[in-house]
Amino acid sequence: MTFAAIDSALLGPLFATDEMRAVFSDRARIAAMLRAEAELARAEAKAGIVARSLAPAIEKITPEDLDMAALGREIALSGIPVIPFAKAVEARLPEKLRGDFHFATTTQDIIDTALALQMAKGFDLIAADLDAILGGLIRLAARHRRTPCAGRTLGQHAAPVTFGYVAALWLAGIAEVAAALPRLRDHVLVVSLSGPVGTLSGLGDKGPEVTAAMAKALGLGSPPVGYHVLRGRMAETGTWLAMLTGALAKMAADVSRLSMTEIGEVSEAHIPGRGGSSAMPHKRNPISSIVILAAHAGTKGHVMTMLDAMAAEFQRPVGLWHGEWHALPQLFGLLSGALREARTLAEGLVVNPDRMEQNLGATRGLLAAGAVASVLAEAFGRRGAHELVEDAANRVRDTGRSFDDIIREEVRKPEKVRAKLEAALDVTPAIDAAAAVVDRATAEAETVRARLKRRKS
Repeated sequence: MTFAAIDSALLGPLFATDEMRAVFSDRARIAAMLRAEAELARAEAKAGIVARSLAPAIEKITPEDLDMAALGREIALSGIPVIPFAKAVEARLPEKLRGDFHFATTTQDIIDTALALQMAKGFDLIAADLDAILGGLIRLAARHRRTPCAGRTLGQHAAPVTFGYVAALWLAGIAEVAAALPRLRDHVLVVSLSGPVGTLSGLGDKGPEVTAAMAKALGLGSPPVGYHVLRGRMAETGTWLAMLTGALAKMAADVSRLSMTEIGEVSEAHIPGRGGSSAMPHKRNPISSIVILAAHAGTKGHVMTMLDAMAAEFQRPVGLWHGEWHALPQLFGLLSGALREARTLAEGLVVNPDRMEQNLGATRGLLAAGAVASVLAEAFGRRGAHELVEDAANRVRDTGRSFDDIIREEVRKPEKVRAKLEAALDVTPAIDAAAAVVDRATAEAETVRARLKRRKS
């Protein structure tokens, strides 16, 4: 186990929320396995296969009734989690019911079904955080819809935008991934009931009936074919979790750089005791951004594990499926911590419009160079206009004078061109264009929020 795993007492709370850690805790796993066994027994009883008293008897057993440490030692010996689990549950059942318990199913059915139940709860937590993050970013983008700031490409000032537009890019990227959650839930949250080799032959012609009843009781889908070795659903889940973490990381990367001393356009909200340095008392480090970026860095290896598991040989693979047990909870955990920190950014980011205005003036008007070159191309041709503006830009750097003054000296006529030049030096059209993007992005994000809420209800 890595030191920073989701269940680490020291680093787990930094990278994963308590709620998500609880969803994938040992207790939650055993509770989900007990629920899967109980609903299997109930479905089999309705089909006349096992005693009707079996399901209620299973439901009386709680995770606290089982010795987790003893189960762990026995699992290390058997190599199969459900074998010690089944023995422990059987020992607490009336003797007459023990022969019916775990009938016609297999280890992977119970583990995968339990995992689907845990994933459902994990998705609920994610959806709640997404709603808050999208809402916070919608408000942030709208508030700064027309707040001018420098657009940057390749680390340098490029053209004027607004900070609302910057926030709208974060919003759009997160909303784009979030929009897939309702469909993902419907596709991946399915029951597993296939028996030893996937045919569920132990239930004869009752298999489809029992599977459908079990799935309905658990609130899961019922796939037409067992997915013991069809791991696309799990790989898709892992990839989606990593993609959402990546969308959050885009915001974190921007915030961490915009909060640099030399830029200073935003800062994370100050929380006493957070962001300090053991050696430099003056520091306020961007901790939320750090945690998100660290989570993003940690997801990639786990996604590869999920993808590797798709190459499953025969009717159950050697090791590949078992590798998912490490990877998928970690992906849920890392995302939960990233979402927590992203919510902090979306709802509490401190914005400094005055510093944005100062930074806009750092290049002495060069952010209008692209618009000016486009206008002058009508009179001087594209190459001629480019050379003229490039020469003016060099003079700005050499002399410290403003680009506006120098380009006006260069272009005094014809009057038609001069009028268009003045329009190109005005940043209002750039602000208008950025504000329009904000409107579109926030409207789309509101649509995504509504879909997430409908799916949850």
